[in-house]
This record gives sequence, C-alpha cells and structure tokens, in this order.
Amino acid sequence: MTTQTKVPHTFVIIFSIVILTAILTWIVPAGEFDRVKNDKGKTIVVAESYHPVEGNPQSFSAILLSPIKGMISAAEIIAFILIVGGVFGIIQKTGAINALISRTAKSLKGREFITIPVIMLLFSAGGAVFGMSEETIPFVMVFIPFAMALGYDSVVGMAIPYVGAHLGFAGAMFNPFTVGVAQGIAEVPPFSGWAFRTFCWVVITFTGIAFVMIYARKIKKAPEKSPVYALDAKRKKEIKDTSFDDHNLTFSHKLVMFTFAAGMVLLVVGVMKWGWYIEEICALFIGVGIACGLISRIGANNIAIAFINGAKDLCGAALVVGLARGILVIANDGHIIDSILFYLSNLASGVPAFISSWIMFLVQSLINFFMPSGSGQAALTIPIMAPLGDLIGLARQVTILAYQFGDGFTNMINPTSPVLLGCLFMAKMGWGAWARWMLPLQIILVIVGCSLLSLAVVIGF
Repeated sequence: MTTQTKVPHTFVIIFSIVILTAILTWIVPAGEFDRVKNDKGKTIVVAESYHPVEGNPQSFSAILLSPIKGMISAAEIIAFILIVGGVFGIIQKTGAINALISRTAKSLKGREFITIPVIMLLFSAGGAVFGMSEETIPFVMVFIPFAMALGYDSVVGMAIPYVGAHLGFAGAMFNPFTVGVAQGIAEVPPFSGWAFRTFCWVVITFTGIAFVMIYARKIKKAPEKSPVYALDAKRKKEIKDTSFDDHNLTFSHKLVMFTFAAGMVLLVVGVMKWGWYIEEICALFIGVGIACGLISRIGANNIAIAFINGAKDLCGAALVVGLARGILVIANDGHIIDSILFYLSNLASGVPAFISSWIMFLVQSLINFFMPSGSGQAALTIPIMAPLGDLIGLARQVTILAYQFGDGFTNMINPTSPVLLGCLFMAKMGWGAWARWMLPLQIILVIVGCSLLSLAVVIGF
C-alpha cells in the first residue's frame, strides 16, 4: 500500500472539520463584537465591545446545508478555478506548453538548480508587493510538468509558485490586502515600517527558498523519498506519452506563450493599478484563452471542447472549496468566531512584550483557520489586537507584523484555504501528502517569525 492511500481524502478531512466546528458551536459560548463602518466604508470590529449573544448550536441539518451555503459564499473563487482550468485546457491543446517545457529543459541541462531561487524570488516579490495569492493557481499547471522535466517532483513544481508567492505574502512590505488594510484599521501611516518589513521579507523568502532547494536536491538524488512518488510515477508516464522531446517550439507556439505572458503582465497591472479582482481576472483569462485558441488555429469547436475538458478536471477543486467555506458558514451561524478571538486575545495580556507578540502570532494563526482571508482577518482582529497591544506595551507595527505572519504562514498548510485547495487539485495532490512535506517548513517559519517579532520588540519597531 502506498503512502498516498493511507492518508484520508481531502473531502474526508474537510468534512470532518465541518463536523468538529459544528460540535464547537455547542461548547464555545456564543458572543459577538459590535461592528461599524470606518471612513473608507469598510466594516471593522469595535474593540472592547464583546458581549454574549443567544447561542445557535448547529444541528445535523446545518452540517448538510453547509456545502451548498459554502459554494454560494465562495461562488467567485469557484468560478475562477473552473475558468482558469478551462483556459489552461485550451492552452494545453495548442501544444505550446509542452513545446516550451521541452525547449527550456534542454537549455537548462546542467543548470536546473538556479531556476528554483530565481523564479521563487519573482513570485515572492509578487506576494509582497501586490498580494499575489489566487493568481498562483494557474501557474501550478505550468510548473509541475516543468519541474518534473528538470528531474524534480510535483511538490517542487507546486512549491515554486505557491510557496514562493506566500512567503512574500507573509513578509510583505506593500501588500495592499494585508499591510494596507491592517495599517489603515490600526491608524498608522500607510505602508510605514517598510524598511524593517523588507528585512523580514528577505529573511523569510530566503529561508523558504533554501528549504525547497535542499528538498529538490534530495529528491533529484533519491526520487523514491518524495511524498508523491506514486503519483509522480503515473504522471511521468503521462508526460512520457506526451513526448516532450518530440515537440518543436514553432512560431505559433511562441505567439501563444507571448499572448499568455502578456496576459499575466496585464493581470499584474490590473491588480496593482486598477484594483482588479476575481471578476476582472476571469474575464482576462477568458480573453487570453480565446486568443490562444485562435492563434493556434485549432478551431472554435476544439476551443470549446478543450475548455470544457480543462474545467472538468477541476470540478473536484471547486467542490472542495465550497466544502471548506462551509466551515466558516457553520462558525458564523453558530456565533463562535468572535468568542474564539475574544478568549484567545486575552492570553496575550500580563506577559512580557515579546511573548505577547508570539501569542498574537499564534492567535492570528488559529483565527486564520476560520477566516482564511487576509483582509477579512485584518478587519476582524486588528481592531481588537491594536488596542490590546497598546495596553500591554506592544507597538502597533509589531501587532500588524504578528497578524501578517499568522495569516501568511498558515496559508501554506491551512486545509480551509481555498487557494491552497485549488492549487492542490490543479496538482492532483492530496492535502495529507502536501501537509507532511510542509510541516517542517511551517515549524521553521514559526521559529523565524518569533525571532523577527522579538527583534521588532527589541528595536522598538
């Protein structure tokens, strides 16, 4: 029996968490904070306004209703996953990806190792500057066959874009969805403290890159040590069947990849300059997919069939995202999220400042399980944590840094994160296999995060 078969299916893991959350609604006292709109129209929590409310324990029927409610709540991200999958189905049909991988793998022969730090650094910069997260989902489909063509495994292929971007997301200096929102709520100057955050970004990014590079070297020498060895054995046969070596990079292929690259540049500009989000990004991908199909002259019917096949491959991802969002639905309906935050935040008082920062880091990590959204978590927690930090002698910049680390690091392993689940289904990889690989890196990042928070307290950040 392979390792893969010993791990519960992602659906089983997520549904078990749904049941556990429903049980918590019978145990955790119900309570809420008051909420108001700030001058920017964003709903935030009023500090010191926590009060008990009438409980609403979730029944068995609520558990059964949670998947459909979760799908409705996560409709945008589900649509995004299906559309991106469909568009990559079209691009795959053109043969451009296989041809590019074949050409690149040949050109990098003997120098494969340099690609990991360079590309991960680029993705980390994207996470740090414009909050790249959902945008990594389509890149997983590119970098897994790319990594395998270079002699690595699916884990490395997924880690290059996903871990790369989320290292930057956690250590961001300019991320508008985390740093920008949190600093606005905490009433500190926008993007202030960027110099120390840049130092944190460098430390965090190079820690993650080093971990991936060490693992990649080990797997290249001993492929059987990969947690996805059985999966990759099958995937390698599929890659062999596609005959990468027989693909010539034609002018049509180059034009298709140029169109895709131009679309990605436009995506970055749209997100940073025009405030694009999922709707606009989906529209961009549809346009890119149609353009690539027309350039390759595969025909309208084949474009449609390729789109359907690509989206079909990601139906599981769409379902699991809705199921995971059902956890938040259960917790919200049971009125326990605010209670959990209230009781956890009280742990940070009455201890030395640097330990308080560690506790805030831990609290944010736990809250991220129920609120896997950077801006949503900031709106929920910063109005409470910032005044609490004032009372216990913790600077607001440190409080925000603890929030960044708590949100960013756990996104890489959190089974309720729709982006992680989307990437895993793109990779056809189970959460259990990914979690086993990621756990050592999470432990390292926790140590690094606590060290950086302690340094921030010492230097008066």
